[in-house]
Amino acid sequence: MSHGSDSLHLSDVLVFLAAVAIVVPLLRRLKTNPVIGYLAVGAALGPFALKVLPDIGTVHTLAEFGVVFLLFTIGLELSAARLLAMRRLVFGLGAAQVLVTAAAIGGIAWAWGNSAEASLILGACLALSSTAVVVELLLARGEFASRAGRATFAVLLFQDLAVIPILFLVTVFAQADGGAVMTGLGLALAKAALAVAAIVVAGRLIVRPLFRFVGTAHSAEFFVATALLVVLGTGWIASLFGLSMALGAFLAGLLLAETEFRHQVDTDIQPFKGLLLGLFFISVGMAIDFAEIAANPFWIAAAVIGLIALKAAIAVALGLLFGLPREVAVQTGLLLGEGGEFAFVAIQAAMLQGVIEGPVSQFMLIVTTFSLVLTPGLAALAARLAAWLARRAGEGAHGVSQADAAELADHVVIAGFGRVGRTVARLLDLQQVAYVAVDLDSARVASGRADGRPVFFGDASRPEVLRRLGAERASAVVVTLNAPSAVARTVTQIRVAWPHLRLFARAHDTAAAAALTALGANLVVPETVESSLQLGRSVLIDLGTPSSAVEELVARFREVEFADYRAGPPRAAKPESES
Repeated sequence: MSHGSDSLHLSDVLVFLAAVAIVVPLLRRLKTNPVIGYLAVGAALGPFALKVLPDIGTVHTLAEFGVVFLLFTIGLELSAARLLAMRRLVFGLGAAQVLVTAAAIGGIAWAWGNSAEASLILGACLALSSTAVVVELLLARGEFASRAGRATFAVLLFQDLAVIPILFLVTVFAQADGGAVMTGLGLALAKAALAVAAIVVAGRLIVRPLFRFVGTAHSAEFFVATALLVVLGTGWIASLFGLSMALGAFLAGLLLAETEFRHQVDTDIQPFKGLLLGLFFISVGMAIDFAEIAANPFWIAAAVIGLIALKAAIAVALGLLFGLPREVAVQTGLLLGEGGEFAFVAIQAAMLQGVIEGPVSQFMLIVTTFSLVLTPGLAALAARLAAWLARRAGEGAHGVSQADAAELADHVVIAGFGRVGRTVARLLDLQQVAYVAVDLDSARVASGRADGRPVFFGDASRPEVLRRLGAERASAVVVTLNAPSAVARTVTQIRVAWPHLRLFARAHDTAAAAALTALGANLVVPETVESSLQLGRSVLIDLGTPSSAVEELVARFREVEFADYRAGPPRAAKPESES
């Protein structure tokens, strides 16, 4: 982190807060992504425009903490369970996208006269896309849970993991000369392994007991302070080993991802991450030299178009190779075409350490910025193009052909299409998630098919029926049958036939939920608990209890109640009068 002359002044803080409070909300009303808004504010207020913030160094010190908190929240999201569930797309498609794209861009950079080290760093940095921009766009468009959304997010997850070795390379190239690169890399990896081991061991021994102790105080302020201590403390420990604070924060996130405190920590950290990450993007915008843009408009435009076209083409080809439908591959490729926020981090670090020349760094930062500005338009184009390709392929409105549902992959199978099954289907529709439903009631099947929904007649407890609906290629099965015996039979058969398939089920009460969990269901929702919680929630809000407090209370009650039946043998059912 920087010190001395780079200290932040009160006037700079006031300008930043004014930008957050006034300019960015205005851009939001214009449906402009906040990241793009921050970049525009930084470019306008920076030393190359209005000079309201004349010195980049004055904000850069605090801005670096934005990246620290971003890496921490990414670590929170990268739980072992999530990575395991998405392993084929994350470590298959994601790894292929980063390696192939980095090689292609690095080769182009080397052909243009850059050193081998600079070319490798440029290729690796520009292979990454923007998690911050793309995820927000997917959520805003209701496409996050669609097949394209899930494929895109899987690639972004691997890209986030790739940031760490890229930052290692920058440090190694800066410290090693010529033939000493491999020696330097070996020493850096050994030091990193020692740091990671120390953080992981200390984290497992200290972090969870610390949060449990703080939780007994029932103080939101103490909890937030502890979360900040863990984030910045692990970052400081990493810096003692010569590593980045961002890496330490990432490891802290991974440690907390497996604990019961991850959701509350994530909620408490979000305001800090949002403000500091906004400051980071403002500092990036401040570095944009308008004289450079005016001097090279053709080459900048050509580089922006070339970067997007090359990255999109590679991602589309790899998506098809990994079995994604054509429309999904195209949409995923266009969403991944832009440069990412970590390009700013790594390229600037490489420039400051002499790995990349200043003019090259400035040029590529401008190219990355303009590619980010174009991302919302690319997302809209990708959605329209995917819809057109899907229509040409003869798919129905819900992304599945009724004539051949068995050709689906990464879809959801809904066992039972009654009241609950229909509700689940509507929610999946809203997020453009492909699904297929099966029911033994011919009237329900006829009604669903009359509405254009992919509903088929059959017994969901028979594996051969589910196999014809592509269960072995499905991302999950949701059992919504009403009869407890039918639910238990279906869960048992699915778990025997497909041990690793994600399985969700409906139960009448916690005793039934415990029994289904014992049979192998990943998640069971007891109706009596949920309906009681919703009723109690409505009563508390109507009595004047703040909604935020009610939501937190309900979340804690749900977590405790669900933990009870997951932890041990089934409990005896309560008398009806106690329900």
